Amino acid sequence: MNETAVRLKQTTCPYCGVGCGIDVKVDGQTLTQVTGSSEHPANYGRLCVKGSSVLETNDVSGRLLQPMIGDSQVSWDEAINHVASGFNKVIEEFGPQAVAFYVSGQLLTEDYYVANKLMKGYIGSANIDTNSRLCMSSAVAGYKRAFGSDTVPCNYEDLEDTDLLVLTGSNAAWTHPALFQRMERAKMLNPDMKVVVIDPRQSATTELADLHIAIKPGSDVALFNGLLNYLHQHDCIDQNYVNSFTEGFDTALANSQQWTIERVAEYCDLPIEQVTTYYQWFAKSPTAITFYCMGVNQSSQGTDKCNAIINCHLATGKVGKKGSGPFSITGQPNAMGGREVGGLANMLAAHMDIENPQHREYVQTFWRSPRIADQTGAKAVDMFAKVKSGEIKAIWIMATNPAVSLPNGNEVAQALKDCPLVVVSDCNENTDTSEWANVRLPATGWSEKNGTVTNSERRISRQRGIMPPSGQAKHDWQIISEVARAMGFASGFKYTHPAEIFDEHARLSGYENNGSRDFDITGLAGLSEAEYDKLRPVQWPVNRENPNGCARMFENGRFYTKSGKAQFITTEAKAPVQQTCNDYPFVCNSGRVRDQWHTMTRTGKAAKLTAHVSEAFVAIHPNDAEKLNLVDGQIAQLTSKFGQALLRVQFDQGQRQGEVFVPMHWNKQFASQANINRLFAPVVDPISGQPELKHAAIAIEAYQADFYAVAYSRHAMQANTEYWSKAPNQAGEQLLFAGQGEVNDWLDWCQKHTAAQGEWLRVENNNDKSFKVVCYTQGQLEFVCYIQATPFTEDMSWLSEMFMLQVFDREEVKALVSGIPTPEVAKGRQICSCFKVGEKQIIEAIVDYGDDTVEKLGDRLQCGTNCGSCKTDLSGLIKSHCKSC
Repeated sequence: MNETAVRLKQTTCPYCGVGCGIDVKVDGQTLTQVTGSSEHPANYGRLCVKGSSVLETNDVSGRLLQPMIGDSQVSWDEAINHVASGFNKVIEEFGPQAVAFYVSGQLLTEDYYVANKLMKGYIGSANIDTNSRLCMSSAVAGYKRAFGSDTVPCNYEDLEDTDLLVLTGSNAAWTHPALFQRMERAKMLNPDMKVVVIDPRQSATTELADLHIAIKPGSDVALFNGLLNYLHQHDCIDQNYVNSFTEGFDTALANSQQWTIERVAEYCDLPIEQVTTYYQWFAKSPTAITFYCMGVNQSSQGTDKCNAIINCHLATGKVGKKGSGPFSITGQPNAMGGREVGGLANMLAAHMDIENPQHREYVQTFWRSPRIADQTGAKAVDMFAKVKSGEIKAIWIMATNPAVSLPNGNEVAQALKDCPLVVVSDCNENTDTSEWANVRLPATGWSEKNGTVTNSERRISRQRGIMPPSGQAKHDWQIISEVARAMGFASGFKYTHPAEIFDEHARLSGYENNGSRDFDITGLAGLSEAEYDKLRPVQWPVNRENPNGCARMFENGRFYTKSGKAQFITTEAKAPVQQTCNDYPFVCNSGRVRDQWHTMTRTGKAAKLTAHVSEAFVAIHPNDAEKLNLVDGQIAQLTSKFGQALLRVQFDQGQRQGEVFVPMHWNKQFASQANINRLFAPVVDPISGQPELKHAAIAIEAYQADFYAVAYSRHAMQANTEYWSKAPNQAGEQLLFAGQGEVNDWLDWCQKHTAAQGEWLRVENNNDKSFKVVCYTQGQLEFVCYIQATPFTEDMSWLSEMFMLQVFDREEVKALVSGIPTPEVAKGRQICSCFKVGEKQIIEAIVDYGDDTVEKLGDRLQCGTNCGSCKTDLSGLIKSHCKSC
């Protein structure tokens, strides 16, 4: 056998909830190439730019490679015993409610299962919650209220087979690009398919829409209650379905009858014509999918929003059939797997309920555990409030960064700082959260982890361990099991392989089930390690009735409620809790950008992924900016009752006036004051506990900077200014900064803030007090910094391109000194990350060569021909610059 032959391994993408299959080529001990798995049913070979760039974020730079207590490296035995004795001491003195685990949708199912078992079955507390609380807990609560179970009824094929696709609270073009490409293709194959996008702002996703409904933030319940009323008024209720398979319709209908089209339009701040069109399309369409995400879930009434959507599908029988259903899409690779094992504080394993005494008995009996949690534990926001108050005195945080992702971030950081014992398991050495850790435990990362994940359509896939652990890193399930054994719970945690954990998980799913619970994967129990390793993607349930899995749920009209019928839920439209006022007159919305993910601990490492959007921003309508005397590119200070941020101003005609949008990714490793969750109140949905991260009340004012600067270097840089933002770039590092006060010598300043060496030039323009500082050696640029008194209005990314030139001589130095880019570097803002195609290149192709379709641009420039994530941007540029379009 040729040991040096290139091997092909299949695994699953570590990013969003689509769960794309990835083929990885392995040459010896090196991962050389990733492509989409052509046969994986989630993506059929498609990958977004994040997935296709995963190898660029997979090196050991920035990895935590050994256990740490404080700032000291220690052995694993010392670290495990320290954690175990610390937790045992707190439990002995204050009880099991004084400890907590905060886990993550980036854990594998096997990791999740073991953590949940230790906390709920052996420690005896339900104080284990997950960052998935921030993602989809309202969707879980909505499904459980309506269906009696946390069951996603749809699958991805339904998105392609529907007559009406409604996307609400989702910018899928950027957040779930592989799925969005399937939607785009379905629209091309079937032009009669209608697409409605419900979103307060114009986004990349609205490029696909036949109808964009720019709804007032937080008014969703009224919109969908009005739809239910309209369906009844126009005799579009599927009365046979309602009578046969549902309960509570009359009460829900009576509640909705106040919502006439006119009242909905007024309440939601919409044209009557738009509301009417949407209602007519839904009523007349034989099939309909409502695809919803964080814009629905992250609300103080997120659960009611979900149920208002579900009510409309139940009323028309658009559930449990091809091309129809309420489809909640998750944001993490294993948020669904965490739901399966009871990773939320209000759930038990295998979709059993913590408030159900019989379910508690089932789980405890199966686990043979000494105890079982008998009441709901602290949910995410409440958990950290209890850490702050001192009720929780020891917390173990796994694979997540709550200091950035939770609302009221200043209080979260203070809580962690004051907590007697903070343990962090992570693959990253430095995060905003690990700054406060007493103990840091090195965990394996993608390509090392070995287990399963479940995507948004209930499909279980393998995430395979292709490479050995880096440094002294261990799998999370191993770390948890070792701590459990050191705490005195050896009998329940003797695992030696993830296949053993998966087998136990599968067997528990069928224990005393007999069809009473939706989650049943007993058909996967008893797999050998070899069979487990070869497990193909499959949708649960997998059991005697569904040996090959189940694509679509509720086709027989049977639900998991006590009566077996789906429940209509009465929902009431309420305003968001944090309302604007004279002091805080703007609504702040948050979300993701195309090429970044979560808090950037992974994607922030890749220059390819930071080129599209390299710094945080506040998108504001130009009319609002004019009233505030803000100019495009200026730094603005955003303030709420809970915190503040400094962000770059970005004019956006697609914003509703009186509202702004900010991205949620940036942390202290990449920016001075861009953690925008510090602006949000710790307000949660009373049912799901999910925080309201789409509606803060803020004030905006100009930050009075005396200078603005942009710098690029082959070497690390730093700035001690009040505003700075850094990102990796193709040559090294980008640093954007602004500040107050006078700098006497910019050459000296630059030399002190970078390690660049070579011949230095300083150029000053006395007319506008601008400066240029350049450092170069023979044949290449080492450092460049432009400083001026006003914001930069031109794209400056050409400076980065100067580092990549094969020839760097007098003409190139002249270009830098003059500030006029040579044609070969004047590409403009990067649009296509895969092929590094800039905005100016694309506009030139449209204007000068008549490329009036995305396909023509792809033929000429390759943009949009790989991952496809930039296609909506290309469409927007065509609309803006093509005179004949």
